[in-house]
Amino acid sequence: MPSFAKKIRASAPVPSVLLIRLMVGAVFLSEGIQKFLFADQLGSGRFARIGLPAPQVPGPLVGGFETVCGALILFGFFTRLASLPLLVVIGTAIATTKVPMFVHDGFWKTVYEGRADFAMLLGLLFLLVVGAGGWSLDGRATKKAGSP
Repeated sequence: MPSFAKKIRASAPVPSVLLIRLMVGAVFLSEGIQKFLFADQLGSGRFARIGLPAPQVPGPLVGGFETVCGALILFGFFTRLASLPLLVVIGTAIATTKVPMFVHDGFWKTVYEGRADFAMLLGLLFLLVVGAGGWSLDGRATKKAGSP
C-alpha cells in the first residue's frame, strides 16, 4: 500500500499541467512577496481596510503562506498539499472582497474585478485534482518510485 507522501505526490504525467502550475505558482509567490514589500497597501494595511480584526496577524501569515505554497507549486513539490492553504486564502479573499462587491456593485463589476481570484481558484482546484504533472519534482519522485 502506497504511503501518504506517495499518494499526495502522485500526478498525471501530462506536460501541459506545467502551464497551469507556473501561472498559479507565480501569481501566489508574487502576491506573497508583495504583502511583505508593500505591507501598508497589500498586507496588514489592506486587511485593516477590509475590516479584519488584528490585521497585523493575517498580513504576514497570508503573505507567508502565499510565498511558500506559491514556490512549492511553482516547482511542483507537494503540489496538492500546497494547494490546500491557498484554497483557504483565495476563498477568504473572495468571501471578504468579491461577495460584498457583488452585493453593492452587481455582477459585472464583480466579474471584472474578481477575474484573477476566480482564475486562481479554478487553477488551484485543477492542481488539487490532477497534481503537479510529469515535469515537476512530484512527477520526478513518482517516476523514481515506480522504476525498478
